[in-house]
Parts: sequence; structure tokens; C-alpha cells
Amino acid sequence: MIAQLRQRLLALQRPSGVTHGPDTLPLGIAGIDAMLGGGLMRGALHEIAASGEAHLAAVTGFALGLIRLAASSPRFFWIVEDMALAESGALHGAGFDAFGLTPERHVTISVAHRRDLLWAMEETLRCRAVHAVIGEIRCGEIDSVAVRRLSHTAAGSGALAFLLRASPSNEASTAATRWIVSSAPSSITPGRQQRDRTFGASRNDEAHGPGAPRLVAQLVRNRRGPVGSWILEWSDRNGQFILATHAQSVATQALDRSHRQVA
Repeated sequence: MIAQLRQRLLALQRPSGVTHGPDTLPLGIAGIDAMLGGGLMRGALHEIAASGEAHLAAVTGFALGLIRLAASSPRFFWIVEDMALAESGALHGAGFDAFGLTPERHVTISVAHRRDLLWAMEETLRCRAVHAVIGEIRCGEIDSVAVRRLSHTAAGSGALAFLLRASPSNEASTAATRWIVSSAPSSITPGRQQRDRTFGASRNDEAHGPGAPRLVAQLVRNRRGPVGSWILEWSDRNGQFILATHAQSVATQALDRSHRQVA
């Protein structure tokens, strides 16, 4: 009986037109997909906020990674406030290549006012050929009526709608999920270290370099219940996010000095 009531409550909370099964976008990570009821809800609005100004690039990367999962060659619109475009810059072609996206199937729209951004998102979602619509805003409140209209329009279209923020918000929202994203240190691609017998110091036979990009994704609101936090790494091989693993310890012993026992 309790399980049936829970399912009934989830159905009432879900925006109209959204169902389980093919209307979810699996991330390919079992733990996250289970919390999301099979994957990220299609035909719904999702909010993604940076934990701070310095982490806006991580928010952009997270959104692009999710869009890449939506289709093999997704068509999407990026609608941005003039102020956000001036401060954060426009999307770069090399970034599209990194996520396996095609720049020709992307359109950027710049607007002067927030009301224009929300209106443009709503109108773009009415196009059946669009897989995803992204609206990027700076700080400040959003009209609750406009957000409800946006959620309703997304439900009718079946497309993904992302609202990107420069900082977290505690406003009431009809969004299906709310995320807070921040950058994380990437793994290090180590070279081969050897002891230089002449000078008693270590040296690298191969250069060190940064590994795959990583970010921290916190699911802080989920209309299907559970929340959580994960360190994700973008995998070029798989074309999706994977859980980051730390195979090496945080600190290693120095190779250029003898070991001394501490009393």
C-alpha cells in the first residue's frame, strides 16, 4: 500500500506528458540512473547552477555532456543573456569537438532581458526538431509563472530544457531536477620516474600532463526522491560521463631523499 501511494505521489508531481521508459535519458551510471528513475527526465525543465563564478565552465561542460547523450547528432539552441555572454564568452568550436558535437547543429541566441530569454526558450521548445534548449542567466530571481510555463511547454515537446545559473538558488521551482556543479581536479597522467644515480634526484622519462576533465555534480533536488553527489569524469572513449576513480594516493614518497624513521 505504501509503495502504491509513493508511485501515485510521484505521478502527480510529474509534469504532464512525461512518462517512464523511453522518455528518460540514461546517463549510463547505474547509481545516478536509479535515483532518477531510469535517467534524466525528458520533456522537463532541469536547473544547473555553478557553485560559484569560477565554476561556470564546469556547468557548461556538464550541460554539453548531457546534450551529447540526447542523440548521436543533437540539434540544440543556446539562449543567453547579453551580460552572461559578455562575462563568460561564447561557446567555442574546439569545445564542441571535445564532446563529439557538431557546431552546425547548434544555434546561439543573445537577448537583452530575462523575460526575452524565457520567451525564446518557450518558443524554441515548440519546435519538434529540437533535442534540447539551454537558457543561461546570471544571478537574480526568475518569475515563477514563467518557469511553470516553461516546464509545461517542455513537457509537451519531449525535449530537454536546461536553465543554467551562475549561482545556486533556493527559489521554488517546477524543475524536475536541480543540480549544483563545480570543477574538480583532473587526474594526472604520470610519466615514468627513475632515480638519477649521479645527482640522487628523480627525473621523468615521459612528461606529466592533465588527465580527463572532472567535475562534482550534486543533485540537490529530485522530483523522484533521492539526491546525491558524484565526481564525474568525461570519457572520450565512451562519449559520456563516468564515475571518477582515484587509483593513486594523495601524496607519494619523495624519491630524492633517503627515508628516515621518525621517533
